[in-house]
Amino acid sequence: MNSAKHHRKAARKSGEDAVVGRIQRALSASGPTSSLPIGIADDAAVWRPSSGRETVLTCDWFLQGTHFLLDLHPPYSVGWKCLARAVSDIAAMGAEPRCFLMSLALPASLTSGWLNEFLRGLGAVSQKLNCPAAGGDTTRRDQVLIHMTVVGECCRGRAILRSRAQPGDAVFVSGRLGEAEYGLRVLQRSAHRITARDPRLRKHLYPQPRLGVGAWLAKRRLASAMMDLSDGLSSDLPRLCQATGTGARIEARRIPRPLLAKVHTQKFDALSLALHGGDDYELLFTVSPENIPRVPRRIAGVPVTLIGQLVQQKQILLIAESGKETLLQKKGWDPFKT
Repeated sequence: MNSAKHHRKAARKSGEDAVVGRIQRALSASGPTSSLPIGIADDAAVWRPSSGRETVLTCDWFLQGTHFLLDLHPPYSVGWKCLARAVSDIAAMGAEPRCFLMSLALPASLTSGWLNEFLRGLGAVSQKLNCPAAGGDTTRRDQVLIHMTVVGECCRGRAILRSRAQPGDAVFVSGRLGEAEYGLRVLQRSAHRITARDPRLRKHLYPQPRLGVGAWLAKRRLASAMMDLSDGLSSDLPRLCQATGTGARIEARRIPRPLLAKVHTQKFDALSLALHGGDDYELLFTVSPENIPRVPRRIAGVPVTLIGQLVQQKQILLIAESGKETLLQKKGWDPFKT
């Protein structure tokens, strides 16, 4: 190898090593655990599942230009959200997160201040969710690409699937729907700079996976089916119904919707936001008729609301407050929609 090529390769390696070192320092505060005996310094992670439990796996993309914008979303929020939204899939199975792996591609121009804030956000949510880093990969690219893999656990045989509900089961949701979409629209339309601490933006920038709700339902075997709401109720409910071979009747008056500021009541429709807004990461779950009385109004501090019922006929009907029935149109997030 000639000297010039050697020095260029050494410089690239040194740059990547520096980035990897900063990631390791930011995400290795907890050190090795009983499930991750060797930490994140080796080529691959060693995973040790707990006795009597089974492993739950999920993966998720978080892409610049698709899921976040560099000039709009704070890097701290990007770090928080890329892990929180992946962990939401673990919550939807009634499981608990144990560790994550991250593949990160970014331009060299973002390897200083932007990366520092990104890692601060990622480290904060990692600690909050008790989900340490197990490893990953880094590379250079002209846009930020983040791929998260999360390992979770649940008691053997207790994972809550989408497919076990039956006609007659009640349909519940956690939290308020449409708050994340509302926050995004406020962020996009603001004529002046607004702080990331604005409560209207909280759910969009810093989602909270409903781990406590999912675990509570799994422990008591109350949910016959469950999934998280990432693409909006109108898009995700048909997926649950397809998995169970059912349809559903949803009452508009029951759907918990965002509380709009007075200035926005004429600009936005709260019901439309609740039906079609994505990024909420609330839980959609079903409960058999005999178990409905066992579901409290709040689980793990989060309100839960009965919004409808699964039915034999394979249609999703929205019942207006007037009693009029209409087919619920799928208007949620779809990355392939043209």
